[in-house]
Amino acid sequence: MESSVPSIPEFYRDKGVFITGATGFMGKVLVEKILRSCPDVKTLYLLVRPKKGKEPVQRIEEIVSSKLFNTLREEYPEFHKKLIPVCGDILHDNLGVCQTDEQKMIDNVQIVFHSAATVRFDEEMKLSVEMNVHGTNRVLQFCKKLVHIESFLHVSTAYANCNVKKIEEKVYEPPLHPSKILDATGWMGTEILNMLTPKMIKDRPNTYTYTKSIAEYLVHEARGELPVAIFRPSIVGASWEEPVPGWVDNFNGPTGLLAAIGNGLLRNMIGDPSKTADIIPVDTASNMMIACSWITAVNRSSIGNVYHCTTGQLNKLTWGMVEKDSYKYFMKNPVNTVTRIPNPRFTKNLIHHEILMLFDHMIPAYIMDFSYGYRGKRTIFVKIQDRLRRSVGSLDFFTSNEWEFANGNLYMLLNKMTTEDQKTFNFDPKLIDWSKYMERYCLGTKQFVLKEELSELPRARKNLQRLQRINLFINVFGIIILWRLLMNRFTMAKSLWNFLMGWAVKIFKSLPTLMKAT
Repeated sequence: MESSVPSIPEFYRDKGVFITGATGFMGKVLVEKILRSCPDVKTLYLLVRPKKGKEPVQRIEEIVSSKLFNTLREEYPEFHKKLIPVCGDILHDNLGVCQTDEQKMIDNVQIVFHSAATVRFDEEMKLSVEMNVHGTNRVLQFCKKLVHIESFLHVSTAYANCNVKKIEEKVYEPPLHPSKILDATGWMGTEILNMLTPKMIKDRPNTYTYTKSIAEYLVHEARGELPVAIFRPSIVGASWEEPVPGWVDNFNGPTGLLAAIGNGLLRNMIGDPSKTADIIPVDTASNMMIACSWITAVNRSSIGNVYHCTTGQLNKLTWGMVEKDSYKYFMKNPVNTVTRIPNPRFTKNLIHHEILMLFDHMIPAYIMDFSYGYRGKRTIFVKIQDRLRRSVGSLDFFTSNEWEFANGNLYMLLNKMTTEDQKTFNFDPKLIDWSKYMERYCLGTKQFVLKEELSELPRARKNLQRLQRINLFINVFGIIILWRLLMNRFTMAKSLWNFLMGWAVKIFKSLPTLMKAT
């Protein structure tokens, strides 16, 4: 860009930033990255609601004490002074912000990131609308009071319009106008809405994608003079490079799959191995969010732009690759609590899947529960399988289909950045090495989600070897039993058995002679 245009760190210098969803997975990484790579930023105002008896200040203190902030703590020990927790909630009018905090933000905020939302696929329609649509509207109206605002970035999802196979960088007509859905949820009861939900979402898989589509249109229609951009990441996964490779802090999306695969509890899933698993590392997404906000402010022609943060058309990762690499790296670095040998498989055939679920999931679960009950332990495996079935089932739509996302704005944005900014805020999907990423993701799931220390790997590997020996014994025993049953029924099978056993005995007897000859 022209030399008069500031670099990204220069743009953020002395700026006030307002972030909703700062306590979420993406929000935490965004906060850390802004503080570390834009060290002259003035203040970050973080909208936080009290939770489980903890005040916003306590919640922020817990977050910044995690390993995610270790590098930042070493480089800028006083970083926490730039964080101002703002007590509030997108479910409340005016965000529930007190007058004092409101005035501070009116006077000092130039940049807004709105990422607060419910990301549960199976959320009831009423709450999903209240958070994703009404909550977005409240944030939008609040930000219209910010007299110095330079950019407003609304975080949506690449799957907001998943009823379309080729998705452009534009705002689509919603399935229902925002005003109508807000009116309906205002007077309809939860039970009635739950009954109507399948008819309302139609060709969308869940309330999440349905309400995010409506929220996008609301932002587009009601933005007024706000300098708005819409950011659409695909499936957000563990970090690729920074600040901690493989960092992840929840079971959402592919992380839950990997945790269950690593434990040997999830072995069969509906999905097409050849389809794109459009996973985007969380640090890649946060880097692009920071850059999107910058370009929206410095290049007025970019206002209203939609940015896809996806990998499928640029650096393809398939569900078959996820299947292969998750097996490879969980065999190399097993989890401590592995109960069966990891063996993930995607299948497109529903009947085949149901047969595998019966014989490879449910029957072993009942056997293990019987074993636990016999020894006086609490039975858990059947319940785990029931929960896994519901959880994994919500992903079937995404593991069985794929989409083509336009990405012109991603490269437009990269080309507008300086060479130094491209390195500091790297979000080029072509630079991701998927095999290395999957190894880091599996290790990150073990370390950060399952809370297992890497120093315990030798013990975990011994446990996995024990399971392999048990599995081999069971397989051999099963083959012998099956063969004996066949022998009793078929004369030819019995003759073949006698021949093989005689041949084996001869070889065994001749071993001493062969060894002397060599």
